[in-house]
Amino acid sequence: MKLSVIIVNYNVQHFLEQCLHSVCKASKNVSTEIFVVDNNSVDGSIAMVKQKFPEVQLIENKKNTGFSFANNQAMRIAKGEYILLLNPDTVVEEDTFEKVIAFMDTHPDAGGLGVKMLDGKGKFLPESKRGLPTPTVAFYKIFGLSRLFPRSKTFGKYHLGFLDKDKIHEVDILSGAFMLMRKSALDKVGLLDETFFMYGEDIDLSYRIILGGYKNYYFPETRIIHYKGESTKKSSVNYVFVFYKAMVIFAQKHFSQKNAKLFSFLIYFAIYLRAGAAILIRFLKSIALPSFDFGLIMIGLILIKDYYEKNIKFIQGGSYSDALISIAFPAYILVWMFTVYLSGGYDKPVRLFRIIRGILVGTGIILIGYSLLPEAYRFSRALILFGMGWVVLSYLISRLTFHFAGFKSFNLNPDQSKRIAIIGKQEEFERVRGLLKQTRINTSFLGFISADDNGNTHEDFVGNINQIGEVIEIYKINEVIFCSRDISAQGIIDYMHTLVSADVDFKIAPPESLSIIGSNSIDTAGDLYIIDVNSIGKPKNKRNKRLFDVLSSGLFVILSPLLILFQENKIGFLKNIFSILFGFKSWVGYGRDKHDHLPKLKPSVLSPSDAIKNIPINADTRNRLHLVYSKDYKIENDLNIVWKGIKKLGN
Repeated sequence: MKLSVIIVNYNVQHFLEQCLHSVCKASKNVSTEIFVVDNNSVDGSIAMVKQKFPEVQLIENKKNTGFSFANNQAMRIAKGEYILLLNPDTVVEEDTFEKVIAFMDTHPDAGGLGVKMLDGKGKFLPESKRGLPTPTVAFYKIFGLSRLFPRSKTFGKYHLGFLDKDKIHEVDILSGAFMLMRKSALDKVGLLDETFFMYGEDIDLSYRIILGGYKNYYFPETRIIHYKGESTKKSSVNYVFVFYKAMVIFAQKHFSQKNAKLFSFLIYFAIYLRAGAAILIRFLKSIALPSFDFGLIMIGLILIKDYYEKNIKFIQGGSYSDALISIAFPAYILVWMFTVYLSGGYDKPVRLFRIIRGILVGTGIILIGYSLLPEAYRFSRALILFGMGWVVLSYLISRLTFHFAGFKSFNLNPDQSKRIAIIGKQEEFERVRGLLKQTRINTSFLGFISADDNGNTHEDFVGNINQIGEVIEIYKINEVIFCSRDISAQGIIDYMHTLVSADVDFKIAPPESLSIIGSNSIDTAGDLYIIDVNSIGKPKNKRNKRLFDVLSSGLFVILSPLLILFQENKIGFLKNIFSILFGFKSWVGYGRDKHDHLPKLKPSVLSPSDAIKNIPINADTRNRLHLVYSKDYKIENDLNIVWKGIKKLGN
């Protein structure tokens, strides 16, 4: 056996499917065994592998054992002369395996090898080649000097930016996304260190390969696509802690005590600096738009009040109470903004109708509340109505201004801006076009670029694949979908690399798959078109769920003298009502379970398993129930679960 390919998967079914398609093609001329180690995925990954790739050796873990442990499971039984650790969110070229093995065969000093990696837009990923993260190198990276001077031999050592990315070089560190190693070298230096749960293990093993007397090489004569960030969300605060703490483990293991302490200090400083900055930025982003709206509306209301006061209401003298500005106006604005929020006015993409609908509902609530107030607090219905007009105007002006200023998140017509070209043969074009319709992706243009010369009679034909540049320019294409059944991975990567400056997004449609996969940038987790599901993560469903919690809690308060008689935990029932009213809990969710791969929910009193009686529920079944609940949310589901679990509301 020449090559053993090991892929560790955790809830990235669609990316894994595409990866395996490319691996199988690349294995045709190489004696290869393929392992998939699944770390307890609940997204259908295991069933997909069994159904579509029966030749793959599947290891099914019953818990998430971590990257190192899972890879070691397969490496211990691998029979290949070379072992390749490969991320599931990658695509390899058809001749990748032949080229890297030929290089290793002719370079017996090579213990490990990495290749040229491109992101989902065809851009070079600098982590394709890396230097050893010594305290000095870490300092330059943490404080941004490596980014400011990427080609400097002093400051650019982390990503070795001073080395030509198109030439073969000796390097210190290989990327775990594609890490080819000689098995005899592993027998000498050992497998991955399982102290590292995730991150850092590739740095540790790469360094041990060098310490074992071998060399690591960067080999750019073949390329892979790496949808960087799909398996783990790299913008999260949790990622910052996990990644940098892995660096501390590495330093304590390999550096002198003095250097390890310095390294640890720098790392922990970086952790709290970056985590604090991430939390602060996230908070400021979350309050920026509502604060702007509040301020703009308040300024307008004060101006309207001053004009109305001097020219209409109190011509002979007098003025409104200070409470109008200090109490009434803020209360009105908060009601308007809250109803706009409930109406979906703060969702992306922006819909002006939702904003206006929310303002009208808010005005009705304000007028009803106004009529119930004592006479002393009834300032003026006219100001409320004039104010409503200003609120509508302020929202429209601000959103239109943001739209015409080019802010993407305020694009008032984002779906219509998609101009898509599908590249493949006619049969695959029809299949992918049908899939796009099922995913409800709206397009203003959808053209067919033929991968051969047989499609020029099709009504949607816009050109052949060798005319792709002209087609993109003439038809203003902003998204290209490659049909991988009809175009080789090498061809796809060539076109992506050629068109990297064309400002288009690329996606790949694997054969016989219900997914279309892409990645718009290093910072995104990957764009994925799949058949639409009514996910609980959608803003509309989040609002509906919160509304259900509030209304049902209010009802439970009224009915508590009766309901409390049926509760298994009476004190817990009363505590839960107020915890849910104040937003600390929800009535229905995943219970106390945590699912990193599912939309985040608050801890809940009940879970879908509470609606199933007299049947034992194991952990696997419970996880699948949570998956189904999150993927197809309906408020009726919450009603049903609460009704069937009515005695457990004190849990």
